[in-house]
Amino acid sequence: MQRIFLLVLLAALGACQNPPSAKPAFGFSIDVSQKLKVGIVVVDGVYNTELTAPMDMFQHTIFHDEVGMQVFLVGPSKNPVTSFEGLRVVPDYSFEDAPEIDILVVPSAEQSMDADLRDERLMEFIRQRGQAAKIVLSLCDGAFVLAGAGLLDGLQATTFPSDIDAMEAAFPAVQLQRGVSFVRHGKFVTSVGGAPSFEAALFICQRLYGPIAARGIAGGLVIDWDLSKLNYIELP
Repeated sequence: MQRIFLLVLLAALGACQNPPSAKPAFGFSIDVSQKLKVGIVVVDGVYNTELTAPMDMFQHTIFHDEVGMQVFLVGPSKNPVTSFEGLRVVPDYSFEDAPEIDILVVPSAEQSMDADLRDERLMEFIRQRGQAAKIVLSLCDGAFVLAGAGLLDGLQATTFPSDIDAMEAAFPAVQLQRGVSFVRHGKFVTSVGGAPSFEAALFICQRLYGPIAARGIAGGLVIDWDLSKLNYIELP
């Protein structure tokens, strides 16, 4: 009788625990049992690091998770885009034919603070897809584009350190934060850009797939990863 009682008790305790396949949430409901679609927006003048850092991190999830992410580039058209540094890339989709996007990535570009904000097609694409996406990540001055689309109103955010004052003046509804690598407020993650672009993307990987996967991704790129040592802000 005691043996039967013990077996029943152990079974009950096991039922109360998360199943082995359960994975951490990002702070809201995201189903990571299905492949997440990552759309990275590329326009002429995009900066190499802000493009390649999240692309590396998110593409490498397929080696550290059963499902992982599908990463693709979205441009104004399917014509080649030339980065600020001269790298030529070909978008997989245009604004008109891009598929559903779960994670929208907006890298910084040379004109993110001015001309891009007046590009109605770009801003409408960012507005619509940003509202529909489960997670939105901006790097460096990509935050200007999110703010210009009205997506950051009332939220805390950050951008390239020397451009914070300009963004604060242009978008007073956004609560700009200084001295941090990135800010996560709700589904929006804004990064200072540059080398810390890797940190913001790895942070998302860890929140979605857990620390073991994040460390595996970091190790493959020879990054010493410890989220607890980073200076960032995270809000519900």
